[in-house]
Amino acid sequence: MAEAVRVIKAGDLVAADPTSGMLRMRAFELPILWSGQVITEPGAISGWHHHDKNESSLYIVRGVLRLEFEGTDEYLDAVAGDFVHVPAFTIHRESNPSSDPSLAIIARAGGGIPTVNVEPPR
Repeated sequence: MAEAVRVIKAGDLVAADPTSGMLRMRAFELPILWSGQVITEPGAISGWHHHDKNESSLYIVRGVLRLEFEGTDEYLDAVAGDFVHVPAFTIHRESNPSSDPSLAIIARAGGGIPTVNVEPPR
C-alpha cells in the first residue's frame, strides 16, 4: 500500500542542512525529493554551497533572495512570486539585500546530499 497523504504543519518543520546565514527547515525528505523552506535575515549572506546531484526549485514567498554563482561577479535577485531553478552541483550562495526577512519554499529532486558546504571560490 502506498503512503498516506499527509499534512506537515508549520510547527512540525525541523531545522536541517545548515549553511551559515540561512535557516533551512525541512518538511520532509524522501529518497529522491527534499521539501522545506529557507528564511534569510536582512543583510545575511550565506556560505558557499551546492546541492549535490539535486535539482533545486525555490519559490519566493516574501522578500528578496539574491543568488551569486561561482565563476561570475553577476547575481540574480528573485522577489515574491518568482521561481528559481538552481541546477545540480552549482556552487552558489544566497543573501538578502533588503530590510525584511525573505522566505522561500524549496523542493529538491535527485536524491543527492541535500546541502554540501564548500570553501569560498578563489
